[in-house]
Amino acid sequence: MSAITNHMPTEELQRLDAAHHMHPFTANGPLSKKGARVITRAKGVYLTDSDGEQILDAMSGLWCVNIGYGRDELAEAAARQMKELPYYNTFFQTTHVPAIALADKLAQLAPGDLNHVFFAAGGSEANDTNIRMVRTYWAAKGKPDKKVIISRKNAYHGSSMGSASLGGMGYMHAQGGLPIPDIHHINQPNWWAEGGDMTPEEFGLARARELEEAILEMGEDRVAAFIGEPIQGAGGVIIPPETYWPEIQRICDKYEILLIADEVITGFGRTGNLFGSQTFGIRPDIMTIAKGLSSGYAPIGGSIVSDEVAAVMAEVEFSHGYTYSGHPVAAAVALENLRLIEEEKMVEHVRDTAAPLVREHWLKLTEHEMVGEAVITGLMASIALTPDKSTRAKFASDPGTVGSICRDICFSNNVIMRHIGDRLVIAPPITITPPDIEEMFTRINRSLEQAASAIKDQGLMQAAS
Repeated sequence: MSAITNHMPTEELQRLDAAHHMHPFTANGPLSKKGARVITRAKGVYLTDSDGEQILDAMSGLWCVNIGYGRDELAEAAARQMKELPYYNTFFQTTHVPAIALADKLAQLAPGDLNHVFFAAGGSEANDTNIRMVRTYWAAKGKPDKKVIISRKNAYHGSSMGSASLGGMGYMHAQGGLPIPDIHHINQPNWWAEGGDMTPEEFGLARARELEEAILEMGEDRVAAFIGEPIQGAGGVIIPPETYWPEIQRICDKYEILLIADEVITGFGRTGNLFGSQTFGIRPDIMTIAKGLSSGYAPIGGSIVSDEVAAVMAEVEFSHGYTYSGHPVAAAVALENLRLIEEEKMVEHVRDTAAPLVREHWLKLTEHEMVGEAVITGLMASIALTPDKSTRAKFASDPGTVGSICRDICFSNNVIMRHIGDRLVIAPPITITPPDIEEMFTRINRSLEQAASAIKDQGLMQAAS
């Protein structure tokens, strides 16, 4: 095993972490007693921890390290830019070359008439921008009452006050006075959990038509936009039935509702196209981007906006922006990231090589006694864990109990899968190679076998009544 960077012993690092570092989305008390796993470096699809263990990262960090770890080209791009212009803002009738070049490049890459970019430092900020932008847009068109934004239950759009309100995560809404006013949620297109006796096709249409019902109930004159992830990522990699998005698009067109595609996870190659909107035939008015824009090497996000929306906004002094909107170093890193994705044909690699091989292995997981559903698009995949696949039964234990056990066993076997409730999900770097894929599934299959034994030993292989 190769040497690791010199550092304090793991226990000392864990002690300092527990003493001073507040982790996000974490109960820090229990973690402090257990001790966080300390990641020290990474290369390709592998992380190395402070004890020298190599961990296969099947989640690309937080769905973001699309091109894999350790690309010197991005570090060099950041260093060059820091020496030339480490920072300047674009607030006061100024601009700079990296922001100009990145906006131009994104306009070339984005589908349809998405030709304008409002930069942010991440997806949460970009979705906060979208809330203000669509409401300002309609006010500028003489319709100030069009304020309501419709989203979906179990959607994830960020964790700031605005973006977490757009999201439909009840446990997030329970903290901090969420959601903010004029956000409405309809049901998600999760056939496995909620489809009942309907076929997936019937269910997709039914769930999409809840959007039309909500518009009619609240009034077209009050509804500003609909926002949705092409695939619900943090909701469990919920891939909608094929009937869903065409019907959503029809309804938005019919009622002149702006359609926001949140591509923070699905963008930049993840689904086998550059954008998930292309995979599902969505024609958004606004597209939210982040994560894969820089492959996580620098914090950057944004909203890519249609010609029509941008033309209206151009007549308004939009009192909105962030200190790090279009940060020159982050923009330079993003440009280099996009260059590598294009020149190394990474999207084609996903479509033609990686995704078909992952799909072949992934669908075979349904042969396991505890796996009821296996779904995959590109390099986003999830399995539904169940005690009885014939009835799509839920476990009698609290939701997420079984999923958490499986996740922890995966981690102990040095493969990172994420559990979302009692679903397990993966989204590996889009550069993952066939040998890495084979190794990933060796570790996943071993982990599932061990998890099934542990769940039986704990008496948890019981269906809810």
